[in-house]
Amino acid sequence: MKLKPIVAAIATTVLASTSFAAEVEVLHWWTSGGEAKSVAELKKMMEAKGHKWKDFAVAGGGGDAAMTALKARVVAGNAPVAAQIKGPSIQEWAQQGVLADVSGAAGEWDKLLPKVVGDAMKYKGKYVAAPVNVHRVNWLWINQDALNKAGGKAPANFDEFFALADKFKAAGMVAIAHGGQPWQDATVFESVVLGVGGAKFFNDSLVKLDPKAIDSPTMLKSFDTLAKIKTYIDKDSAGRDWNLATAMVMNGKGGMQFMGDWAKGEFTSANKVAGKDYACVATPGTANAYTFNIDSFAMFKVKDAAVQKGQLDLATAIMSPEFQEVFNLNKGSIPVRSGMSDAKFDACAKKSIVDFNATAKSGGLVPSFAHGMAVPSATQGAIVDVIAKFMNSNMSSKDAVVALAKAAKTK
Repeated sequence: MKLKPIVAAIATTVLASTSFAAEVEVLHWWTSGGEAKSVAELKKMMEAKGHKWKDFAVAGGGGDAAMTALKARVVAGNAPVAAQIKGPSIQEWAQQGVLADVSGAAGEWDKLLPKVVGDAMKYKGKYVAAPVNVHRVNWLWINQDALNKAGGKAPANFDEFFALADKFKAAGMVAIAHGGQPWQDATVFESVVLGVGGAKFFNDSLVKLDPKAIDSPTMLKSFDTLAKIKTYIDKDSAGRDWNLATAMVMNGKGGMQFMGDWAKGEFTSANKVAGKDYACVATPGTANAYTFNIDSFAMFKVKDAAVQKGQLDLATAIMSPEFQEVFNLNKGSIPVRSGMSDAKFDACAKKSIVDFNATAKSGGLVPSFAHGMAVPSATQGAIVDVIAKFMNSNMSSKDAVVALAKAAKTK
């Protein structure tokens, strides 16, 4: 993020009004379905505190358009009060000196958040962002009827996974429903790395980018495993959207899918029930590990005292039990705040909550590389390109490891 030459010239945003405490402009890309409902709840909470909500919604699920709009606003010296930013991007913005310290709203956050999550929201020990939710990425979704016919046992490791895939294939199904898009390829890859090498290896190789971990027999085995997975994906997968792959599992055309828990929304919308119509299990070999993808709002520096108070109120509202519950019930994710009741959540979410808390204590909780939580965007992009090339060519595992090591050095 090359903003340093203009940062010194950035004017802070001043938003004030005589008819309300403060106008709080919030940039986000939650514009559809349950996400929009959740934003409406946050707006309602802010208005109850006397603030005026100014919606700065930029459509596009991945947030690329929103980030382009944000950069333009910051460069123009007119940053919004808060913006949906996540992962290392929070640190990149903070390094530019444009994020506000909202530690005044944090209170007990250090006790309510796992350390790895809290650290991602801080810069130099101060909170500059508020976390909204937790998506678990390392989920395997399985057609329950097909699983029952194959013996009913979900695969705990890759040997069992491939044995089940063979049964699905023999039954005339596409064993692994997949969308051939780079981010989906990366989603499968990171679960394979986690399952083959474990949480420590995942952290060393895909978070710390340790050259020794990348250029290792374990990474070679990870690519070998990914190569075998490719043989169970149908020839029509290129360009397929993830939700269409989920639909394949839902209607029995596909047996299994590697995908984060947003896939559950597709099953729920179709009135499908976990344990009856589909199974949600940790990807092979990852029962004691958890790759997280967390949405969050970073706060930008403002001069007006009323708006500063508005930022603190917004951060407090985001982390409130009320918002954490309603947002995550709509989104399919789970609350990032610990100690909340799971009574209203479904079976998959209940399992996710248990595993999130357990891995936070065991060290098995790791940031998702594929979903922008682990490394800077330029590095992530270079690595994803390697994975996509491997998935769409005859590149050998050995060559892939060499290419991965080179990509990891991208700044």
